Amino acid sequence: MSREILNTQFWKAAKILRQDDNTNSLLDYVEQISWLLFLKCFEELEKRRKDEAEFEGKTYRQIIANKYQWSSWTNPDPSTKLTGQALLQFLNNDLFPHLRSLKGNNGSSVIKALFEEAPSKMLKDGNILRDAIDAIQEIQFESADDIHTLSHLYESLLAKLGREGGFGGEFYTPRPIIEFVVKMVDPQLGETVYDPAMGSAGFLVEAYKHMRAGLGTRIQPDDERKLQRETFFGQEKKPLPYLLGCMNMILHGVLTPSLNRRNTLADDVRKFTEKDRFDIVLTNPPFGGTEHESVTANFRYPSKATSITFLQHIMAKVKRGGRVGMVIDEGVLFKTTESAYVDTKKELLEQFNLHTIVSLPVGVFANAVAAGTGPKTNLLFFERRLDEAGRPVGTKEIWYYEIDAVGFSLSKSQKPIPENDLPDCFVQAQARATSEKSWIVPIEDIIVRSYDLSAVNPNAKTAKKHRPPTVIAAEIAKKQERILEIMEEIQEFLTDQNNVDTETK
Repeated sequence: MSREILNTQFWKAAKILRQDDNTNSLLDYVEQISWLLFLKCFEELEKRRKDEAEFEGKTYRQIIANKYQWSSWTNPDPSTKLTGQALLQFLNNDLFPHLRSLKGNNGSSVIKALFEEAPSKMLKDGNILRDAIDAIQEIQFESADDIHTLSHLYESLLAKLGREGGFGGEFYTPRPIIEFVVKMVDPQLGETVYDPAMGSAGFLVEAYKHMRAGLGTRIQPDDERKLQRETFFGQEKKPLPYLLGCMNMILHGVLTPSLNRRNTLADDVRKFTEKDRFDIVLTNPPFGGTEHESVTANFRYPSKATSITFLQHIMAKVKRGGRVGMVIDEGVLFKTTESAYVDTKKELLEQFNLHTIVSLPVGVFANAVAAGTGPKTNLLFFERRLDEAGRPVGTKEIWYYEIDAVGFSLSKSQKPIPENDLPDCFVQAQARATSEKSWIVPIEDIIVRSYDLSAVNPNAKTAKKHRPPTVIAAEIAKKQERILEIMEEIQEFLTDQNNVDTETK
């Protein structure tokens, strides 16, 4: 299927769904197109598994019964075509109850968890839903390229959700940031990868792509089995991000990951044993959330703030020899007045080797808020190592790097720009080199500062005093570019508003 046709049908379905009274927000129609695509993709997956089993002389037992397979209830034959109220009744009275009652293997549990609360609300007009189904019906997965194209389209929809909906913290971490974190941690085949706040599963998807690329073209069947069934683990509290994450994984080729929909912070960290832990943790936990006291009781250092309790959870989930790459908000680094923050950071430095902190510029998560620049964030990289006597190897020093540019504009539009410090940061991190942007802080200085881990560049003043004219000119150009972006955003808003006014007339 050509890229152009696939692109046309995908956005055609999205546009149709927007016409319903129950999908007047971006969040609503993203959910609708996600569960529809999921069921179509899952049927393709079941067909592939059945063919593979028959080739090996085995019997494959379908997870979803024939009556409820996508092609059965979306049959376009005019004599049996479900549409209007009949379609809605079938979905609500037959299909969804069937999916929510599934039992058995991992695939069944994923679908059951996915449809327990999704879709959160149905379309009001069954005829509009039928038109959207017909558009999705035209999307054919004839080759790996088709799925690759669809995965990019889906990611663009998730990015749009972050930019326009102000939900980036839940659904979408900018791709360059994810790629950088995964490259730094470098997960390998045979290692387990865990995201305790997976959202749309961006970190798990990129880890799969990284591990798959490392194997080259001659991947062995056993290697593929490990990647599909024994490598990727995720948890997500909310139903819609869970749906988006499952869909994202399937579109990128991970068909049977271990994904659970539950509140990660409901787990008591004092009860974890080594068998409950993972080799790699990659995550971007929620910013600024709070939890009830019944949940905070699960932690050694109780706090209602989810950012510091997620850090405790991650520390408790890393295997011996394991590695962590994560996004964290600035508040966790500098807070020294609350005991939960101080005690958590003290344990982190004593029990783990926190070797690298990368300071990200304000605006990287402008898509995480409805307005403004978003939270100031950092990247933490640490490992859990033991010495020959079995004692934890703590932190001796921390290498810092202050990033000014990340390859996209620091605004809601996140348009690509040439300036990007991430490649240089990666190279410098390997050698732990010092420069105008990087420096090393010994652990003794951190302790004196009451475990304040803030990235305060000691070279910043010197760098500003000696800035060459080209740098100053670049900063002026960047400000002008930002002004143009704001004007474009205003123009887009006015255009959308005019369209809405026209549709309501």
